Formats: sequence, structure tokens, C-alpha cells
Amino acid sequence: MAKQCEVCGKGPQMGNQVTIRGKKKYLGGVGTKITGITRRQFKPNLQRVHVTGKDGKNVTQLVCTQCIRGGGIRKVVQRAPFSVPQAAGK
Repeated sequence: MAKQCEVCGKGPQMGNQVTIRGKKKYLGGVGTKITGITRRQFKPNLQRVHVTGKDGKNVTQLVCTQCIRGGGIRKVVQRAPFSVPQAAGK
């Protein structure tokens, strides 16, 4: 299976890597020139996360960081949060 998000389906995208040389005009140069354009691949930032599924089972998924931050998944609770015991009778 390709490296893609299991929630939103985000995968690698193709783009250009532009190589530039020269000094910019506002810095006193004659301007920048493009000396090469090659194809490259932009890969999504995927993290392996323990997720609680729809059926209540815990599974490991590859999820992009935007889905994690946006609340697209529900992480597994490792342990119950700390609670202060109530005093019975002071």
C-alpha cells in the first residue's frame, strides 16, 4: 500500500524543485536566474498513531498531522486521568 493517510487519503504529490543562483536586485545584484527545474515529490507528514476504531477496537494507523490536529481521529486513552480523592468527612 502507498504511503497515504488512512483518514483523508492524502498522498504524495509531484512538484518542481527550482534551482536559483545570483544576487537579488534589492541587495545590489543583477537579479536571480533559474538554472534548473527538476521534478520532485512532496510527501505528507504521516505519523503512526494508536487509534480507537468505530467498533471500539484499538488499531494502529498511518495518519497525517492535519487529521491529528484537526480532530479527525480519536486516540487511545493510555490511562485514566488523575483525580483528587474527595475527603469523606472533615
